[in-house]
Amino acid sequence: MTVSEPIAERDGPGFDEGLRRDAIDEEAAARGSVYALAAAAFAEPSGGIHERFADGSLDESMATLVDRTGLDVDPPDLTVADDRETLAARYNDLFVIGYSEVIDGTDGTVENQGPPASLYESTYRSDVSWNDVNLDLARAYEHFGCEVGGDERRHHDHVRLELEFAGYLCRLAAAGDDASGDAEPANLDRARLDFHDRHLSVLASGLRTALDEEPGTSVYGRLARFLDAFVAADVDDLAERLDAGAGGDREHAVTDGSDGGERS
Repeated sequence: MTVSEPIAERDGPGFDEGLRRDAIDEEAAARGSVYALAAAAFAEPSGGIHERFADGSLDESMATLVDRTGLDVDPPDLTVADDRETLAARYNDLFVIGYSEVIDGTDGTVENQGPPASLYESTYRSDVSWNDVNLDLARAYEHFGCEVGGDERRHHDHVRLELEFAGYLCRLAAAGDDASGDAEPANLDRARLDFHDRHLSVLASGLRTALDEEPGTSVYGRLARFLDAFVAADVDDLAERLDAGAGGDREHAVTDGSDGGERS
């Protein structure tokens, strides 16, 4: 399978939002659908995505799924009053468009800044290089039979790809199936925890922190705060189930991001 179809051309998540009828672990299936739905919500708002934000259907779907996950996390408010052009402008201002500032008028020196919040994990990693982050993700995707497919041009550490992969791992666990050939449920849980520790926890925490420092984040700020809390709750549940210890005690847990804050 592919982790992603071309993101810019797709309105919905790469996975069905409903629970699989053959799921043996409905909580894992629901968590997978939450991650897939969050991936869809972090897309640039096309007409289809905006409609789901505006009519409350995205909000309703997320609340229903979160209730089925077994995690004590409040669902986010995902309903917006903005029209599509306003929401798209907000998305671009937060995640896409940087700015330039003249810092020396005598020689025309210009400082270029990226957007206020990055959707890429490597931005929030002070401990390893961009190359190391993306190579590790590529290996993880490949191990489970996934690849960044189609005409996709985003790097492996983009939030939508990581969320879709997290959802895919949940759905493998829910069905008792493992594309890598090891179908033991505990091993799938370890793979999920390892992926969170190595990657998604850092990205969720960094994105939340970046948006907390910006005004006017609207639904994207609420979504980022929810995602950070949801990932943390998922991690705690998996670590307790596997008796893996606190974050700082686990081999691959990243305990500091770009802001230097503690993360377990």
